[in-house]
Amino acid sequence: MLKSSEEVNRTDQPESGEPTLRTLFDSEESNLLRFAFSLTGRRAVAEEIVQEVFLQLHSKWAEVNEPRAWLFRSVRNRAFHHLRKSRRETLASDDDSTQTQNSLSETPDELVARMETVAELRQLVSKLPEKDRRLVHLKYFEDLKYRDISQRTGLTISNVGYRLHQVIRKLAESLLPKGVEEES
Repeated sequence: MLKSSEEVNRTDQPESGEPTLRTLFDSEESNLLRFAFSLTGRRAVAEEIVQEVFLQLHSKWAEVNEPRAWLFRSVRNRAFHHLRKSRRETLASDDDSTQTQNSLSETPDELVARMETVAELRQLVSKLPEKDRRLVHLKYFEDLKYRDISQRTGLTISNVGYRLHQVIRKLAESLLPKGVEEES
């Protein structure tokens, strides 16, 4: 949950003791980068989004009453915009018309819900123990077979299958209280 933001020095004079744009940047940049990364899954994109949002805040400094909340809201909005844009680019280059038709039939609310689920899932995966995170990465990002994962990790094939099953079950259970069902 977000903390309430502090009053911000609109004159940007550090001697007044109130936070300035620079102190806000120093205190919030890391949190914003983590937040943007959790939404986009790409570090370079997260860095670009945070930079753009701080530049925008600089130009609107006098108008923003709660800069911390404004920053997080703006990062979220830009991340969602980036995901929608990159999704459209992917769909435009996709040759499978059936898949394109199914994707285009998704409503904006469904798209946002799916993006929020993906962000939540990324956060849950990032909290997994390193060994489990590596198994998930090898299986679902590198699309390796259990045999190949076994060779890379030194685990038996059956142990790879068992551990992946347990990890996926735990992730699914963690998503259930958030309203995400099996078909999502």
